[in-house]
Parts: sequence; structure tokens; C-alpha cells
Amino acid sequence: MLRALAENENLIRRGRREREEALKYSATNFARDMLAVSDNLSRAVDALSGSDDEQSDSIKALLEGVKLTEKELINSLERHGVSRIHSKGEKFDHECHEALFEVPNPDIEPGVIVEVMEEGYMIHDRLLRPARVGVSKKADT
Repeated sequence: MLRALAENENLIRRGRREREEALKYSATNFARDMLAVSDNLSRAVDALSGSDDEQSDSIKALLEGVKLTEKELINSLERHGVSRIHSKGEKFDHECHEALFEVPNPDIEPGVIVEVMEEGYMIHDRLLRPARVGVSKKADT
């Protein structure tokens, strides 16, 4: 009888924990899809950015609108537990980074991220997308 009660209590706790995790991580697939939108908005900002003298008023307005849209998207993701992994200058961590290439550099310690090709994101405490980075390596002599 005690064993049955203990087993029932464990079942209740496990169900409660699984329900909490389902609520916490339910937006994972949607958030992953929205990261592609965020990346495209960042690329649009980079493509439109230039010297202010060369841009017409309509291009400046378009650029401002894209920047505001990108900012609102990032804020919406953050409200739902999605956060950016800040990588540049940090030590490479295989848990949250994906190395795309190595850069020989005698001035920087090997294994330090020198370039970020694509930002990485976490949802609460889980990896949503790894940051795709370039890592320093010891220069060949």
C-alpha cells in the first residue's frame, strides 16, 4: 500500500514537471522560425546602411522602419524567454557555439571567438540555435 502511494506521488510530480516544461518550451519551434525573420531584418539593415549623404529620405525612412521592426521582434522574443548569446571576444564553448572557420592570429589567445557569422539564441536555459562563429588559432610559424 505504501509503495502504491509513493508511486502515485511520483507520478503526480512527474506529470506536474512535464506540464511546466511543456508550457515553458512550447514556443520553441515558433521562436526558431522567427529567428530567420530576425536574421533577414539584420541583413536588410546592413544592406541599407551607408553614408547619410548618399541616401534619399525614402531610403532613410525605410531603414528606420526596418530597424524598429527588428527591435520589436527581438523584444517580443525576449518577453517569451528567448535571449541572444553574446559571443564575440568570448572563449569558444561547444555547448552554444558552432565553429565555421579558424583565424590564425598571434595576438589573440587560441580558442577565442573573433567573428560572429550568425547570432546564437537560448530559450530559457536551453539552446535554441548555436552561434556560428570564427575562432582564433595559434599562428603557424
